[in-house]
Amino acid sequence: MSQAPVFVGIDVGGQTIKGGVVDDLGKPLSSVNVPTEAAKGQEHGLGQMCEAVRRAVAAAGLRLDDISAIGVATPGTMDIPAGIILDPPNLRPWKNVPVRQHIADVFGKPTAFQNDANAAAFGEYWVGAGRDARSMVLFTLGTGIGCGIILHDRVLEGEHSHGAEVGHIIVEASNGRMCGCGQPGHLEAYASATAVVKRTREALEKPGTTSRLSEILTAQGDLTARDVFEAAQHGDALAAQIVEETAYYLAVGAVCMMHTIDPDMVVFGGGMIAAGEPFLERIRYHVRRMAFPVPAERTIICYAQLGTDAGFIGAAACARQLLHHLRSSK
Repeated sequence: MSQAPVFVGIDVGGQTIKGGVVDDLGKPLSSVNVPTEAAKGQEHGLGQMCEAVRRAVAAAGLRLDDISAIGVATPGTMDIPAGIILDPPNLRPWKNVPVRQHIADVFGKPTAFQNDANAAAFGEYWVGAGRDARSMVLFTLGTGIGCGIILHDRVLEGEHSHGAEVGHIIVEASNGRMCGCGQPGHLEAYASATAVVKRTREALEKPGTTSRLSEILTAQGDLTARDVFEAAQHGDALAAQIVEETAYYLAVGAVCMMHTIDPDMVVFGGGMIAAGEPFLERIRYHVRRMAFPVPAERTIICYAQLGTDAGFIGAAACARQLLHHLRSSK
């Protein structure tokens, strides 16, 4: 049995829009995927978002009249209060896209708008790893490093909609690795899945380096972060070193957050958590070495639980919060 009211959440990615209907207890009633097709332009993209909403409602066996509010999560630079995507690198050639207003106009529903990493964090906070916490930081580890911070039911958006960009904190101030954003020394340049592969390939190019990853690279033509972690688990020394360094840098990011906002939990999500408990324990080890004693002892460090559903569940949570606000303000 679902618990009314129910909400639609959609999570817009560079390749795919994931959507679903979620009830008032955070239970997904449907899950659908629609291609983003960003290259076809922003009007087409807005149409695909609307299609994701319709498909999610139909897949749940509901009508649009049954939906109380809609939440939309998108990547890229944005003006959250205005509901606008400004200049998203992963959705080019989109620019200044009025997402919230468009969805609200098409469906006539209260519509919430949020950054995708913030939404994923809010989903985990609501019904995932952070459901018993009052404050939480989520790092999403993938092509880049996204982050969301939740403090007492509120998403930390920042004054200019750029709060919680923890993937871009500086972890190496001198001669740092170049980040995908064009600036040196950022956490993302050291500890994202992309960075793991890049650092590994650079190490393999050094004279005298021996590793079974060389054979994998030759056979496949490329490497993945999974290849590196699996090689480490099988005793490959180079891979083990890369994994250990990655755990260290993620711990640096975690400790920075622990010493800044002192959260109940630091949660890691995204594809790299497939590395399992040994990797998480190495992050914890480095956190204990670097953090103040009290937060080192009390801060829970764990993996996310909702997987790729976190984004649309979190977007629905934003819609739910908006509806509660509108009702309480009447």
